[in-house]
Amino acid sequence: MKVESLVNIINSDFYTGVPDSQLKALCDYLMDKYGIDSNHHIIAANEGNCTAIAAGYHLATGKIPVVYMQNSGEGNIINPVASLLNDKVYAIPVVFIVGWRGEPGIHDEPQHIYQGEVTVKILEDMDIKTYVIGKETTEDDLVAVMKDFHRVLENGKDVAFVIRKGALTDAPVVEYKNDNLMAREEVIQHILKVSGEDLIISTTGKTSRELFETRVINNQSHKYDFLTVGSMGHSSSIALGVALNKPEKRIWCIDGDGSFLMHMGAMAVIGSNSPRNMVHIVINNSAHESVGGVPTVMNDIDVVAIAKACGYENAVSVEDYERLDEELLKAKDREGLSFIEIKCSIGSRDDLGRPTTTPIENKISFMSFLNE
Repeated sequence: MKVESLVNIINSDFYTGVPDSQLKALCDYLMDKYGIDSNHHIIAANEGNCTAIAAGYHLATGKIPVVYMQNSGEGNIINPVASLLNDKVYAIPVVFIVGWRGEPGIHDEPQHIYQGEVTVKILEDMDIKTYVIGKETTEDDLVAVMKDFHRVLENGKDVAFVIRKGALTDAPVVEYKNDNLMAREEVIQHILKVSGEDLIISTTGKTSRELFETRVINNQSHKYDFLTVGSMGHSSSIALGVALNKPEKRIWCIDGDGSFLMHMGAMAVIGSNSPRNMVHIVINNSAHESVGGVPTVMNDIDVVAIAKACGYENAVSVEDYERLDEELLKAKDREGLSFIEIKCSIGSRDDLGRPTTTPIENKISFMSFLNE
């Protein structure tokens, strides 16, 4: 189905969401049509954030908003759906568009398998009427479904379209780029030269993939790394848990800007506990690159000031390799919580692979080394 047909049939003029590779056609269409426009299209920090923004839009306008997301974000919407949108509370109608990663019978990465199995069930358990859109879905099918959905929405209930792989087509071509000079994979190489046998917790997406491949290229063991292949936004909290319980070891967290934003409240907890053996790195290309390159708001905020306000003793931002190496060496040697924002470009190798070990194998290897 053409993505423009989906948008026209839904007939809403406000979208908010977190980008997803399965919904890349929709994200590119919205960026081409609206860009980032507070009246029509907002990219939020996480899926619960989108849901609350949508609720505010409805309260202000009386119109029906659309929230888009990957199915991994369903957990983040459970609270606002159950305690804000639900017709037993405020009866706020929302159309959800959910990318279906890990659909049963479709090969996908380990972190998507269970989520894929329960995707539709979670929506239905939250009393959200659901329709699955696949490659075979026609415009006439969708018009009929939307007619039924309108009756549901008029009663203050919510509905969802679950989008199968490849179901949306004919998106405009949108180029995502910035003016930063450093490349993420090369940044990771610089980090590994300094971290040595220290422990690394890396965020989901291309960051963990590039870390894994860099270890392969360097002929190094993967035992030093915990690859957070799912759980977007939680790598820094995992790192905090490890750092507090292994104070004799230095813990590096390699975060991404989209992940960092998703649960930025973790910074306050990290700063309050202030582990003296933790280095929190945010590789910032101001984009959700792993799912297509759609912008984040990280280009508009002073993340170093936020880190300092949260209690990080040392916080800096770097834009070139010389300064990067200087700050990595300082962080390696100092006693005290460190934060480094690294501004980098958008882009990765076309032949970038994925981890060849399973998450369980990664966990066992990491824990064995951690407890030697």
